[in-house]
Amino acid sequence: MTSHVTFKQGIKECIPTLLGYIGIGLSFGIVAASQHFSILEILLLCLLVYAGAAQFIICALVIAGTPTSAIVLTTFIVNSRFFLLSMTLAPNYRNYSVWNRIGLSSILTDETFGVAVTPYLKGEKINDRWLHGLNLTAYVFWALASVAGAIFGKYISNPDMLGLDFAITAMFIFLAMEQFESITRSKLKVYLVLIASVIVMMLILSWFIPSYGAILIASIFAATLGVVMDK
Repeated sequence: MTSHVTFKQGIKECIPTLLGYIGIGLSFGIVAASQHFSILEILLLCLLVYAGAAQFIICALVIAGTPTSAIVLTTFIVNSRFFLLSMTLAPNYRNYSVWNRIGLSSILTDETFGVAVTPYLKGEKINDRWLHGLNLTAYVFWALASVAGAIFGKYISNPDMLGLDFAITAMFIFLAMEQFESITRSKLKVYLVLIASVIVMMLILSWFIPSYGAILIASIFAATLGVVMDK
């Protein structure tokens, strides 16, 4: 059975996700700089908020003169999905100290979760050193890519021409396909049912509530349904 137990392994297995971070990080840096955020402000957003969607939203809300309380609440709602991601991986780390678990979860992202959940679903061994290597590599690279976008973005007249807007989508397709490699036929049926339920719920809920709320509710419903079907 494959094991994922060293910091170096975590760094190595993070590399494929960095290609997606280049596109989105550069795009965020370009957008933030164009809205007159300083390099320091962009760096602090990356280090303290560390969530691409939320950072784009914060930039838009700040420029629009939105009250700070509304910005904080909106960011909290958008990032609330990380509760679900952290709880999924939590059983692997229950024996570690509180501060270690806080460190593991505080810089977990959609992308590093996508990498970490694959060995988890396969029953392979993972530990804190591996996840720290994975998370910290993504954390540092995201900040560097965003700052690079802010510094050199003025030389890129048409970022969309480089396909940067599709980089994150392509990365998630790769991560999803990797999870399907070793699952059984019965598990595949469960996954297909869950995927279909999320899509249907998203389409229905999007008519009544904002997209971030629809994502959160659909995710909670699918996670609950998955637990029931697994038992």
